[in-house]
Amino acid sequence: MRWFAWLSALLLALPAAAAAADPHVDLTLRADDRSAAPQSLVPATPSGLLLQAEARGTLRLGAGLALQGNVLLAHQRLDDAGGSDASRVNELHLAWDLGAWQLSAGKKVLGWDVGYAFRPNDVVQQEARRTQFEQTPEGRPLLQLEHFDADTAWALVLAQAQNWNDRAAFGAQEAALAARVYHRVGALDLHGFARQGRHSGPSLGAAAAWVAGDELELHASARVFRRHDGWAFTGDALQPAVQLPWQMRTLGGGSAWLLGAQWTGGPHLSVLAEAWHDGRALSDREWDDWATRNAALRALAAQAAQGPQAAWRAAAAGNLAWQATPFDAPSLRRDNLFLRLAWQPEDWTLSIDALVTPADRGRVLTAALQWKGDHWRVDASWRAYGGPAASLFAQLPLRRQALLALTRSF
Repeated sequence: MRWFAWLSALLLALPAAAAAADPHVDLTLRADDRSAAPQSLVPATPSGLLLQAEARGTLRLGAGLALQGNVLLAHQRLDDAGGSDASRVNELHLAWDLGAWQLSAGKKVLGWDVGYAFRPNDVVQQEARRTQFEQTPEGRPLLQLEHFDADTAWALVLAQAQNWNDRAAFGAQEAALAARVYHRVGALDLHGFARQGRHSGPSLGAAAAWVAGDELELHASARVFRRHDGWAFTGDALQPAVQLPWQMRTLGGGSAWLLGAQWTGGPHLSVLAEAWHDGRALSDREWDDWATRNAALRALAAQAAQGPQAAWRAAAAGNLAWQATPFDAPSLRRDNLFLRLAWQPEDWTLSIDALVTPADRGRVLTAALQWKGDHWRVDASWRAYGGPAASLFAQLPLRRQALLALTRSF
């Protein structure tokens, strides 16, 4: 098996390279138990097992130069679906330390902004938030110039340059120029952001985080954009299509913002609350049109089931499956509320959180437990999607997902 050969070779090579490369390896065995939602538009991902090794290290080349890498070797086996390789290179970049100046070139994880559940100004990495199992995301190809002093830092980034002439490179794959400036004034952290996308055009953002006292922290972030990439329906609203009617398009302008607060007090207790608006999500009217189309397709399928119209039944079923396409978005609804309660005694972290969409009263509830020792880490979590039958979260393919992961660090 290819993944096993890669893993074995890596583990055997690490001791020889230890002195030069400062290697670190996390070996994880993870089990996922997933329950499908009844009458879902598309089948849910089956339950399964995942074995992975994440290796990272820094090879120092002298004269301030260093090669930094993070490689994920992974093999996944799903129930009734066989095995698949999920290996990737998360990071591989050359870093040049010139004192106050820093230069990086290659594939690198570069996350910006101050939010927890949502980040309006994460314009380079565009990382998926609130994952059940936290691990290093896949970085972006970039060239970065940074400068630091005691209170101020700024960065200029050219991201995804290889896609400069690719009009089909959307979202985080779009070639773009980005800039960030940071300045600290007492207990207040101020951030400014700018991005010029190859086809999405300019956007500007700002963020602030303020430690208001020993127990209270406040943060806010906002961005305005001329255009954005998102899902657009290109077919007939009430008739089956012969090809996928949902297409990724460059759409109009809008804004995104977040307000949040975190209270830390009591016996290892913390409470986080955030509210945000994501102007890149489909509007309430577009979701209403989506629901109307679902009803029309189901009525067509029911009508065809009463006669010898097998082709119409197949067309309606296929189009209903295509209706799940816009679920692949950072936010389903534009307006969201998030609340998280965490308790952290010693090596343990117990958390409970809820994401709610006021427009349709949908909700995602998550409970998680983590224990972390010197070399071992155990993660367990449970997530449930629900709400009224018409809510978007209640119509996702998954109804519940439980996760258990055991990690050994070397």
